[in-house]
Amino acid sequence: MRILVTGGAGFIGSNLVRLLLSSGHDVLNIDKLTYAGNRNSLADCELNRRYSFAQIDIVNLEPLRQTLLGFKPDGVMHLAAESHVDRSIDNPGDFIQTNVVGTLNLLVASMAHYKTLQPSSASNFRFLHVSTDEVYGSLGKEGAFTEQTRYDPHSPYSASKASSDHLARAWFSTYGLPVIVTNCSNNYGPFQFPEKLIPVAVLKCLFGDKIPIYGTGENVRDWLYVEDHCLALQLVLANGKPGETYNIGGNNELSNLELATMLCSILDDLQPRSCGGRYKDLIEFVKDRPGHDFRYAIDASKIQKELGWTPTQDRRSGLLRTVQWYLKHEDWWRPLIRQNATLKRLGTESQLEA
Repeated sequence: MRILVTGGAGFIGSNLVRLLLSSGHDVLNIDKLTYAGNRNSLADCELNRRYSFAQIDIVNLEPLRQTLLGFKPDGVMHLAAESHVDRSIDNPGDFIQTNVVGTLNLLVASMAHYKTLQPSSASNFRFLHVSTDEVYGSLGKEGAFTEQTRYDPHSPYSASKASSDHLARAWFSTYGLPVIVTNCSNNYGPFQFPEKLIPVAVLKCLFGDKIPIYGTGENVRDWLYVEDHCLALQLVLANGKPGETYNIGGNNELSNLELATMLCSILDDLQPRSCGGRYKDLIEFVKDRPGHDFRYAIDASKIQKELGWTPTQDRRSGLLRTVQWYLKHEDWWRPLIRQNATLKRLGTESQLEA
């Protein structure tokens, strides 16, 4: 297939592009290259003749339209999004522009391309809109989000993603664009920008700094290893039914405190502290953020029953692989910290230059 991926230089996108190429597809990656977009995440793909890249901001419609008409994709996988909740609280307008206006433009451009396809090609075309479980709001101690759960977003980020989900479904219902929506739980793994919880915790340990945990650390998330997520997305694109929604979860619930403690334990085994002691001693609780949802959990039974997908990594194996990756790829994350002022809190200048 010829697949256009938006946000392919980001965390999930770069892992997805690599998987698609290894599966024999031709991939066009379009990315604005914001702070979280990093072409170095795909350095091993740059010489692949089936891979191409275009720096495009999806807020601009005309470049999108021309790119789709020129590339003629068999499928569009839309991952480009502003995705950090804390940043959405500080700058909500950026999230509305990228996540809502950008999605609108991509739907318009994809519809223009779809109308040019011959019937045989049109019947196989898919627009896969990749979203989050945060659109469903917050759970108590019991239950899990299903595809029928009512939307109840609590942050500017989740509200913008909820809006984009509704737009995607409207283009299926109103215009007949073969749209499929996926909602996933929290991803983790290689190439995750070092402002998210897991890379922050790992790098704080390596720098000997305090590991900040919001509130009392009781907030619960369902953690999904990124490569498992990408396998699910590839499967949905190939075999999913237009107009349907598929929830994708890791079946791996952990409180933030449990997660941080497990990461510390893994690092105790792999790279013990030079000063002695345990990494968990670095954990400290900080003021909770506004609108912090208590618990997310995904019921992934639909994708398991209908498409045969299940996660391959459990909590221990996935976190172990992730920590090992960050230990082995200092050449990837250290330049990001040097270049990004908001990340310099991860370590002192002397540590960054060490």
